[in-house]
Parts: sequence; structure tokens; C-alpha cells
Amino acid sequence: MGALCGCDTLDRFSDRFLHFLPCLSDPARRSTFCLRIALVMLHLIYVGVLFLFDKDMIHKTKQEPWYTTVYLILFAVTLAQYIITSGSSPGYILDAMRAVNEADASRNRASMTSKQPASSKNGDVVITIDRNQLGRNILSRGTMAWTKLVMDMYPSGTSLRSVTCSYCDAVQPPRAKHCHDCDKCVLQFDHHCVWLGTCIGQGNHCRFWWYICGETALSFWTGTLYIQFLKSDISKPWWLYAIMILLLVILSFCLIFLLLLLLFHSYLILTNQTTYELVRRRRIQYLRNIPERVHPFSKGACRNLYEFCCARSSKYRMEPLPTGQELGEKLRPYTCSDVLSCRCCC
Repeated sequence: MGALCGCDTLDRFSDRFLHFLPCLSDPARRSTFCLRIALVMLHLIYVGVLFLFDKDMIHKTKQEPWYTTVYLILFAVTLAQYIITSGSSPGYILDAMRAVNEADASRNRASMTSKQPASSKNGDVVITIDRNQLGRNILSRGTMAWTKLVMDMYPSGTSLRSVTCSYCDAVQPPRAKHCHDCDKCVLQFDHHCVWLGTCIGQGNHCRFWWYICGETALSFWTGTLYIQFLKSDISKPWWLYAIMILLLVILSFCLIFLLLLLLFHSYLILTNQTTYELVRRRRIQYLRNIPERVHPFSKGACRNLYEFCCARSSKYRMEPLPTGQELGEKLRPYTCSDVLSCRCCC
């Protein structure tokens, strides 16, 4: 009986908790939320151990406060980047479709209103508008705006069925993919990041790269402080040595992973690729017959980098498939004159 009462009390507490936070009622969201909390706590543990046991660090803070201030600023910025990136949208196709159709409907509404017949009576202008007919025309034309925009990015003769997602029935532009974890189609899908609990796509790939940069710098700096602590002449108990060495070993593996991840995504940015395109190239229909050494969406390293970091004029920016002439130009081998003229950069 006591056990049953305890279970009932726990269930009631859980129901009340989920009533105030309905987003945690989904098991997938709940696990993602717990993982985010664990990662934040891991950051706090690594920094807290330093300030709790490293007397040299405390002494250096008093003598050179700027050193510790810069380190704490980097720590705060990295955590802020993690929270912002994990909560950012990767660029869902449904949102882009809604934005395109709404913009097209607004243009159609303004155009059709201006073309309505007007009559003059006693000097007053009276506009006659059939609201029902206007709404039907806008709806029928608005729903086709996205489809027309996407189909113009493919070669003529492409079947609409071949570019329609079989899971959410969304018409996919080039480089888009349906994410089974998010159950949505994502523009320029890169991968689904378990640690962030969200997809990485066109909308947040830049934030993700800057987060990796900050996390790598913070891990390297923290590892340096741990090594300095272990090399110091201050006497320490054996259990503190064991804890610091264990944390340093874990941090070393994380740092190696972050460095490789940073280099990998830097390469993807410079060549205008995504992880999905690189790994699944032979399974993607429009990349299947293109040689692996050719990057069809690349515009040169410098322009790729500029568009990735700076040219974010549109939240939902899509790229059409390159023409045969453009692919032929990319297939042409480099010559000495191409290198001197920086062909690879522009």
C-alpha cells in the first residue's frame, strides 16, 4: 500500500510538473532537455573545480584580473552560443513555404485590388470588390507559388513527384532533406546534432560553426589551466590528482573531437557542401553522376566563405542546380594561369 501511495504521489507530481511545462511531455524533448542541462552542468564542473582547488588561479586572479575576466567572458559566450544554437531554427521547408506563399498572396491581393472596377457617384469613388472570389483566387495562386519557385531550380522535365517528400508532402528544393528526428524537411540539411537537440541546416549552420570555434578555444584554455595546476609545486591530496587527471583525459578526447569537427566543417564551408551531401553523395539523385572531385554548388573559396558568414540577406536562401555549362567549367583542370588569377577563390 505504501509503495502504491508513493507511486501515486510521484505520478501526481509529474503531472503537475508537465502541466506547467507541456513541452516536456514529449519523451524526445524531455531527453533533449536533460542532455542540455547535463552539458551545461559539465561546463560548470570543469570551471568550478579550477576555482575551488587551484590556489594559483585564485592568486593570479588577484594580480591579473584581466586574465580571469577574459576566460570567464569566453566561458559565458560559449554557453550563450550553445543555448542560442540549440534553440535556433535550421530553416524548415514548411516555414519557407509559408513565407513565400504569404508574400505571393500579398502581391496578388494588391494587384487584384488595383484592377477592380471603380464607379464615380457625386464625386465619390466607390470600389466594388467580390471578397469571396478574391480570396479563392489568392489561395489558388498562393499555394502554387512555392511549387513554381522550387521547380524552376530543377532542369526542365523534372517530375514534381520525384522532388516531393514522401513523409510530409513538401516540395523539396535542391539540397533539402527530411529529418526523421525532427519529422520536418530542412533546407540545406547538414545533420541532426544530438548534443544540440536540433538539426543543422541553412538557418543555423553559421551559428553552429561559431559555437564549435568557441567550444574548441574554451576546451584548449581549460586544458592548459588543468596542466598548469598539475605541474604546480603546491602539495595536493592523491584524490585531487586523480580527479584532475580524469577530467583532463576526458577533456583531451573532447578537444580532439572538436578540432576534427572544426576542420571538417571549415572544409565543407570553403567548398559549399554539407555533411549529408558528402557522406551520401552516391544516393542523392542530382549528385550521383557528378565526379567526386567536383563541388557543384561551390562558387570559389572566398565567395563561399563570404556568403556563409556575411551574405545572409534572406532567411530562406535556396540555390538552383548548376547547368551543364557550369559543371563543364568546374570539370576543367586548373592551369598555371588559373592559379595566378585565383580561379579557386572566385
